[in-house]
Amino acid sequence: MRELPEELVLPPGMVPDVVPEVPVTPRDAATVMLLRDGDAGTEVFLQRRVRGMAFAGGMTVFPGGGVDPRDADTSVAWTGPPPEWWAERFACPPELARALVCAAVRETFEESGVLLAGASDSVVVDTSPYAEARKALVAREVSLAQFLADEGLVLRADLLRPWANWVTPAEEPRRYDTRFFVAVLPIGQRADGWTTEASDAVWQSPAGALEDWREGRRLLMPPTWVTLTELAEFSGVADVLTASREVEKIIPKVVRDGNAVRVVLP
Repeated sequence: MRELPEELVLPPGMVPDVVPEVPVTPRDAATVMLLRDGDAGTEVFLQRRVRGMAFAGGMTVFPGGGVDPRDADTSVAWTGPPPEWWAERFACPPELARALVCAAVRETFEESGVLLAGASDSVVVDTSPYAEARKALVAREVSLAQFLADEGLVLRADLLRPWANWVTPAEEPRRYDTRFFVAVLPIGQRADGWTTEASDAVWQSPAGALEDWREGRRLLMPPTWVTLTELAEFSGVADVLTASREVEKIIPKVVRDGNAVRVVLP
């Protein structure tokens, strides 16, 4: 695990002055690094969260969010590695692994419009016919399983790869146990910025995003900084997908350095 730079500090107010005696139980979550090959190499889809949000406001992040109880629905149409395969990679029960993969697909569609689904041997090319269904998913009016069943679609778990597992430090009042995935932008689809949770969205090289952070144009959380640094080492998307990864749960700690609050990795 690489060491975090000293200038990577948490925004004021993210960590309370009085730390809870009993740490908050982390909520399970999933986040997806959408990738594509650009003219200068790998590009990743990034969103800047709206300032003032309860968690990570103003931060640049990948699409993702918390697991919905309905993501564990066993009726969801599925192709690709089974939940048991994902459970081994993320060291969790198969029931949770199923929910994490479903949450990854659902949140990616809700926040970026990219749908990792199709017929059993194909992927959706044009997602515009599902615009209303996307809104219904965001509003929690339908579940992912119901949406896929209504449209005759199958979740494509084979389009995802496991990448990492980060847990919010125990000192923070909002905590997430987040599993990170990577996926390639399907041919014909486009990622957009249509979400009330993001003020802007852009495709950018990992190195370019890190340079924006160094110049003060972006705010990054430690997991995002580490992930971008890792992705910057690959020359193309194919190399990312075939990279050997051993997922271990990373639980950083918070330390106070004068007026600054920093995160220290184990």
